[in-house]
Amino acid sequence: MKKIFFFLLLFTTLGYSQTTLPLIPHPKEMQLGSGNFTINKATFFLSKDKNNNEIALFNSFLLNKYGYELNVETKSKSNDNSISISVENPADTTSEKYELTITPTQIIIKSIGNKGVFYAFQTLIQLLPANKFKEAEAPCLTIKDEPKFKWRGMHLDVSRHFFAVDFIKKYIDYLAMYKMNTFHWHLTDDQGWRIEILQYPRLTQLGSIRFKSMIGHYSEQRFDDKTYRGFYTQEEIKDVVAYAQQRHVTIIPEIEMPGHAMAALAAYPQYSCTGGPFDVGTKWGNYDDVFCPKEETFQFLQEILDEVMVLFPSEYIHIGGDECSKVRWKSCSNCQALMQREGLTDEMQLQSYFITRMGQFLNAYGKKLIGWDEILEGGLGPNATVMSWRGTEGGIVAAKENHDVIMSPGSHCYFDHYQGDPKHEPLAFGGYATVEKVYSFNPIPAELTAEEGKHILGAQGNVWTEYINTPQEVEYMAMPRMAALSEVVWGTSKPSDYANFQTRLIKHFDVLDRMSVNYSKSIFQITSNVAPAKTGKGVEFTLKSAYGNKGVYYTTNGDAPSLQSKEYDGPFIITESSTLKAAYFEGTKQKGVVIEQPVLITQSTGKAITLVTAPHQSYAIGGKFTLVDGMRGSMQKFSRDWLGFLGNDLNATIDLGVVTTVSKVTVDVLQSTGSWIHYPKSIEVFLSNDGVKFKSVKLVSDKEISNQKGSVVMPFPKENAKFIKVIAKKIDKIPVGSPGEGSPAWLFADEIMVE
Repeated sequence: MKKIFFFLLLFTTLGYSQTTLPLIPHPKEMQLGSGNFTINKATFFLSKDKNNNEIALFNSFLLNKYGYELNVETKSKSNDNSISISVENPADTTSEKYELTITPTQIIIKSIGNKGVFYAFQTLIQLLPANKFKEAEAPCLTIKDEPKFKWRGMHLDVSRHFFAVDFIKKYIDYLAMYKMNTFHWHLTDDQGWRIEILQYPRLTQLGSIRFKSMIGHYSEQRFDDKTYRGFYTQEEIKDVVAYAQQRHVTIIPEIEMPGHAMAALAAYPQYSCTGGPFDVGTKWGNYDDVFCPKEETFQFLQEILDEVMVLFPSEYIHIGGDECSKVRWKSCSNCQALMQREGLTDEMQLQSYFITRMGQFLNAYGKKLIGWDEILEGGLGPNATVMSWRGTEGGIVAAKENHDVIMSPGSHCYFDHYQGDPKHEPLAFGGYATVEKVYSFNPIPAELTAEEGKHILGAQGNVWTEYINTPQEVEYMAMPRMAALSEVVWGTSKPSDYANFQTRLIKHFDVLDRMSVNYSKSIFQITSNVAPAKTGKGVEFTLKSAYGNKGVYYTTNGDAPSLQSKEYDGPFIITESSTLKAAYFEGTKQKGVVIEQPVLITQSTGKAITLVTAPHQSYAIGGKFTLVDGMRGSMQKFSRDWLGFLGNDLNATIDLGVVTTVSKVTVDVLQSTGSWIHYPKSIEVFLSNDGVKFKSVKLVSDKEISNQKGSVVMPFPKENAKFIKVIAKKIDKIPVGSPGEGSPAWLFADEIMVE
C-alpha cells in the first residue's frame, strides 16, 4: 500500500554532534568513527536477494524522502558506494541481532536473519538528515546491537473508540520505528465488538453499535446522544496483519472473556446467565452480566476463536480474563451445578475453570493463552502467560510459579494516565506516568531470582481509549512515552542518566513535527519537587525544566511570572499559604505554559509522617510526604497528588515536632466508583504527646464523609498534642450495584491538614 510510506521511520541527526546521536532505542554497543558515508543516486545495494523485503521498504523511504530508489545488485566488481547486506540464514525468524558498519566508502549490514536487517535500516534512517537533499550523509560508526527482551509491545483499545485501518497502520509504523515488535489489538469489550466473525454476524451487526457514550469524566455521569459504530472486516484485518508482518510486528488479538462481554451478549444474549435482553455498554467500567460457563457458551467462544486463529498467525491469543463480576454466577443454576459437578469451592475457581478450558482449546491448535493478572485467581492452568497490570505483584507470583509474564503495570505502562500537570492536560483516566517515570521502569522485579527472571518476556505500554476519541489524541497520549518504553524493552535504558535520553528525545521532536505527529510536549512543563524544609517550618520547592534551570522565573504571590520576577537559582522555602507560579523564558519570550500550584501551609505541612501500610505502587508518586506537602489533589483529576491504597486502611501518624494546641483536622479523600475508588467507611483522629498512648478525639462516618464530598473537616475541643494519628478505614468490598462489585476497593487520600 503506497499511501502509508516508510517515512514514519524518519529519525535523523541533522546538525547533531556525533557524541549525542539521537538514536532511540540506544544501541547496545556503538563505536564512533570519523567522516561520513554519502548516499546518492549512484549508491547501490549489494545483496544475494534482489527481492529482499527490507531493501524494498528502505527504498520506499528513499523514494519518498529523497526522490529516488537504489538499484539492487547481486555482485559487483567494487564495493565502493554500496550498502552491503549479508544475511547468514534468511530462513531464521527469531534472531534480532545486527551489525551496522558505516565507513566513508561503504555501509555494511550483517545479521543472522532478516529481522536484524530491518532493525539495522531503522538505525540507519535515524542517522540520515531530515531535510530533502539529493544526497544524504550518515556518520561513520560501528554498531553491534540486539534487544534484551523478546516482548516489546504496545497496546491499543479500539472498543471504546474505533480507529480506521489507515491509523492502525500508522500506529504499527510507530512501533516499527522504535524497534518494538508486538501490537496488542484490543478488539472487544463491553462498549463495542470490532472484529467481523462470519459464523456470528450479529456480533458486528448489533455488537459494534452503541447508542450513546459517556462524555466528561465517569464521575459526572454525562452522555451524548450519538450512535457510535465501527468494526474491521476480515479482509481489513488480513491487510493489517500482512502490513505488520512486513515490519516484523506481531499482532496479538484480544477477545475478552468471561467478563467485559456486554457487546457480545447484546448480540447473543443466550450465552449469558439470565438470557437478557442487553444493550451494548454505554458507560465506561464493568458490568455484572458476563459469559455463562455452560457448554453452548464454550462452543460459541471456540467457534469465534477458530476464525480469530485463522486471521492472526501469532503464537499468542489474548483472552482478557480481567475484572469479571461473579454476581450472576452466584445465582445461576447452571454455574452452581457446574461447580458442584467439578468440585469447585467458589466462583474464583469457576473463573479458573473457564480460563483453563479456553487455554486447553488454544493449546490444541498450537496457540498460547495470555490473560491479565486476574487469571491467577483460583489457580492458573498450564501454558498460560500472565500480563501483569495491577502492579508487578501478579507477574512476580506467576514467574515464581514458572509462568511466562509480560509486565504492564499501571504505575509505569498505562499511557491513558496523565503525563504532565493535569491542569494543562486533556482529561485522562487518572494516575501519573511521566516520560521520566516510564523510562525508569525495570521489567524484571528485584524479588525474582535470575532463573525466575527468565520468565519475564518483556513489557508493554497500554493505551485505553475511554477518554481518547481521535487518532490525534492517541498520538498525544502514546508519544513520546512509547519512545521511552522502547529503550526500556530494548534493554539499553539508563534511568540514572535520564538527561542523556531527554537530550536525544528533544532532538527527535523536530522530526516528529515534520511528520505532523501530535506528540505531547509535557516534558517541557516545569516540574516541582517538594521536600520538608530543613528549618522545620514549611516546605522546600525545587523546580526543574527540560531546558535547564536558567531562564526559569517564578512568583509566590499569585502574579504571572515575567522577566521581572525572581529567577530560579536553587531550592526555596514556602512558609505561608500562597500560590506558586513559574515559567520558562527563552530570551524575552515565554516558552511553554505557566505552572500554577496553590500551597496551603498548616501545622502539619512539611512535618514528619509515618504510614503503617505503604500505598500501592501505582499511586505513590510522592510517597507518604504527599499527605503533608501542602498541595491538595483535584477531586476531578486523581493523579500525582493522591496516594492510593488497595485492600488496606490509611493509618498515618504526623509528628508536629513540639507539643501544639490543635482543634481541627481536615482530610481529603476521593470517590470515583467507575474506577473502583470509594470513600472510606470511617475516619478517626487520635492525639498523643508521646507517640505511644493515643486518645480518640473525633470519628466521622461514611455518611458524613459523603455529605462533605470528600474534603472531610473534623473539629474537636482544643487539646495539646505532639502526634496526630489519622485512620481512614476502607470499605470491605465494593458494594452491590457498583462497578467491580465484590472486589477490593481503592481508598484514595491526599492532604492531612492540622489546625
